[in-house]
Amino acid sequence: MTGEKAARRHSARHSHIPDFNDWFNREFPGLPGWRPGSAAHSIPVETTLGEGEYVLKAELPGMDPDKDISIKVDDNLITVSAEHGESTEDKEHSEFRYGSFRRTVRLPGTIPADGVDASYADGILTIRVPMPEQEISAGRIIPVKRADAKAGGGAR
Repeated sequence: MTGEKAARRHSARHSHIPDFNDWFNREFPGLPGWRPGSAAHSIPVETTLGEGEYVLKAELPGMDPDKDISIKVDDNLITVSAEHGESTEDKEHSEFRYGSFRRTVRLPGTIPADGVDASYADGILTIRVPMPEQEISAGRIIPVKRADAKAGGGAR
């Protein structure tokens, strides 16, 4: 069996194991299928930048935005935290995630004090951050001059 077939079978068999990014978006990378009780679940996010604003969408189904979700801003970092309590009714089977959720995202610039807007609808938290247009510097070429041996800059 070739290594390629083995790798493909291995990845298909272990598709439930989080990928490298999932491990490091949590407080503790842990082992597949195990988390310490204090670790927060990672929140899936989607980001866009354009038209003078940065938009962060976070997937947080079943939350009450007034009680369960908080947003903290620090320089160019935005942290979304949420808490989803489990219902007390008996369940035969559940794949819902309960507990603490957190995700920190680094924005391309300092987050302004005013104009940040957050809204929640249909399980999606949307945060809009006005970002000033950044000056894009054009690349340039620096010419290399031959050093004059008489001026002391020659090869040694």
